[in-house]
Amino acid sequence: MDYTDLHPVPECKNGTEAEMLCFALDRARAQFAWKTGRLDAEQLRRQVPPSTMTLAGLVKHMAFVEDGFAARADGREPGPPWDATDRVATDRWTWNSAATDEPEALYALWYGAVTRSRIAWREMVADGGLETRVESGSPDWIVNRRRILIDLLEEYLKHTGHADILREAVDGLVGNDPE
Repeated sequence: MDYTDLHPVPECKNGTEAEMLCFALDRARAQFAWKTGRLDAEQLRRQVPPSTMTLAGLVKHMAFVEDGFAARADGREPGPPWDATDRVATDRWTWNSAATDEPEALYALWYGAVTRSRIAWREMVADGGLETRVESGSPDWIVNRRRILIDLLEEYLKHTGHADILREAVDGLVGNDPE
């Protein structure tokens, strides 16, 4: 699996707010897929000291983020494998456990999460849109879906930057988009 498996939406220049945000998210997903794709287990697990971050950890973390943010925006809890423990423990587990996961399993997990998330966001935008308010178990954190979608985009932008640095150290790949 690689970035060509994402089938990004066509260029969006004059869409609605939701269409523009989803386009930006799809573009960030494609960049992330390009920076993390087509690597073997050793390359995915390689650390660049002093950081312990790996591309494998990034891929699994972003699968957790995709499923978790879509679930939160839809007012539900995430499903397996994320439902085993609380969110903080699960987030730590994603980073640590990725070191023993095989590349095919990591890529399948992330691509599956992207597919589920795209479907969920399409349905949520059609059913109430981005203004729908979401409670998240805390009275201090009641937001609308727009905020969660922007937070998801922000996660991709941040972690694609990490992947950019790690990937260059692994095999010299640089740039913003594939040729």
